[in-house]
Amino acid sequence: MKRRDLLAASLAPAWAACAWAAPLPAFEDATWLDTDRQRELPVRLRWPAGDTPCGIVIHSHGLGGSRAGGAVWGEAWQAAGLAVLHLQHPGSDSSIWQSGLRGARQAAGAEQYLARIADAHFAIDELLRRQAAGGTWARIRAGAIGFSGHSFGARLTQAVAGERPSRAARSAAAARIADARPRAFIAFSPGFSERDGLDDAATTARFGAIARPFLAITGTDDDAMIVGDASNAARRAVYRGLPAGQKAQLVLAGADHMTFGGGTGLAESREGGRRLRRGPQAAALQEQHQRVVAAVSADWWRWHLLGDPAAKDRLRAPAGLAAGDLWEQG
Repeated sequence: MKRRDLLAASLAPAWAACAWAAPLPAFEDATWLDTDRQRELPVRLRWPAGDTPCGIVIHSHGLGGSRAGGAVWGEAWQAAGLAVLHLQHPGSDSSIWQSGLRGARQAAGAEQYLARIADAHFAIDELLRRQAAGGTWARIRAGAIGFSGHSFGARLTQAVAGERPSRAARSAAAARIADARPRAFIAFSPGFSERDGLDDAATTARFGAIARPFLAITGTDDDAMIVGDASNAARRAVYRGLPAGQKAQLVLAGADHMTFGGGTGLAESREGGRRLRRGPQAAALQEQHQRVVAAVSADWWRWHLLGDPAAKDRLRAPAGLAAGDLWEQG
């Protein structure tokens, strides 16, 4: 099944039929310059059909990925009436594989983590600057910004949302890292070092300050990867640490880490195919899993960014879940 057909099948709501009636606009690739840091950021932008006001989701790729990552999710959100901005992070993008595992380990460190945080703040600044300047960007609703990411991008999403890493929990650092402007979040393969503790006290100290809607998406085979220290238990502990009221978690049986990359990323690359360890069922179930994730994530944004009551109702019991899958809101 082609990706477009897969998404069409997953987007059952009435608005989806209208969105897929005509071809969606092609994405636009560009490079944004952060003059303060003299840093160039490759971006990929998807506009929804029409010219009416819309929300926007910023998506961050995982370690070793690029702005091409998350294509399945980006197309689904575009069809759901949202603009999507895919960020690429120099220094932790696909260029790291030129140095093999050594390059990956260096890219997963604190320096690149902080660079990604600065990238996120800049991207929000820049899209709002463009929105205020008018033209096509005037469509963007400043109060309807979402932020998401996969793997290392999920770590960034957690930081922007207000995670308090153990070393920063009693300092002003976490407040400087967080950004108050996104309204809702999705973390694909979230996580943290389980050495910091997986008990309720540790996870609450880390995630308890995240007061905005936060959806964690993972799988039963989503474990630590080539580099990184987030076990499956740590990925699932993120939800437990979030405060009650605006959190949700989707856990797909048999899904592994690269299920949630969303296509045209590391999993499809020559380097990824050589190095990645996939779960025993993940490849066979990937199409089914991506249909569910596309629909659930699109409804999450439509509920929390666009105020769509029908999307909220669908998320009470998402369609397409299989035996062993877990959906919970709390």
